Amino acid sequence: MTLISDPYFYLIAIPAVLLYGMGKGGLGPGAGAVVVPALSLVISPVQAAAIMLPILCVMDIFAVRTYRRTYDREQLKILVPGALVGIAAGAVTMNLLPVTMLKLLIGVIAVAFFFNSLRRGAGEKKSEPNRWKGYFWSAVSGFTSAQVHAGGPPVTVYMLPQKIDKTILIGTMAIFFAILNFVKVIPYTVLGLFDPTNLLTSLVLVPLAPVGVRLGYLVMQKLSQDTVYRVLYLMLLVSGLKLCYDGLFP
Repeated sequence: MTLISDPYFYLIAIPAVLLYGMGKGGLGPGAGAVVVPALSLVISPVQAAAIMLPILCVMDIFAVRTYRRTYDREQLKILVPGALVGIAAGAVTMNLLPVTMLKLLIGVIAVAFFFNSLRRGAGEKKSEPNRWKGYFWSAVSGFTSAQVHAGGPPVTVYMLPQKIDKTILIGTMAIFFAILNFVKVIPYTVLGLFDPTNLLTSLVLVPLAPVGVRLGYLVMQKLSQDTVYRVLYLMLLVSGLKLCYDGLFP
C-alpha cells in the first residue's frame, strides 16, 4: 500500500481538513465547499472527493455527538428524501458531467443568494419551512455533494432565510450531512474510488477530523446568533466565489 507523498498536497490538505472540520463544528457547511477545489490543485477532483469522504464520515460522528440533542426533526424529514434522490443522480452521472460546470453553477447560486440577501438587508422577513423548496435544494445539495462534496451552499440557501436558532441550525445540518456522507460510501465503493492509496491517505489525515470539529464548536459557542449568521453568509460568499473561479479558470 502506498499513500500520496507530494508535500504540496499536505500543505493544502492539512489546513483544508481543519477548515472543513470547523465548518461541521459550527462555522457552517459553506466552509467545506472550498476543500475539494483546493485539493484539486494537486490531485484530480474525483481522487480528492474519495480521500475526503472517510474523513468526513469521522467528522460527522463527532459533529452528531456534539449536536445530538439540538436539531430540527421536521426539517430533516423534508431535507433527507430530496438529498437521497440527488445522491443517486450524482452517482449515476459521476465523471459524465464537467466538474467545472458544476462548480460554476454552485458558485453562481451561492454568490447570487448572498447579494440578494444583502440587498434585502437585515430586516428581511423570516421565511417558513417549505416542503417543495426543501426537496429541490436538498436534491441539488445531494447531487453536488456526491460529485465534489459541495453540498453546503445549496442547502444553506434554503436554511439561512428561516433564521432558526444557531445551535439548532448547525445541529440539523450536522445530522443532514452525516446521513448524506454515509450514504455516499455505497456509490463510491461501487465505483471503486476507495483504492489503497486513497484509503491510506485518508487514514493519515483523519486524526485532524475531531480537532477541526472541536475548534469550530468552541468558536461557535463564543459568537452571538447574529454573528454566527454573518459568518455563515460570509462563508457562503467565499465558497461561492472560489467555486466560480475554479469553474471559469480550471
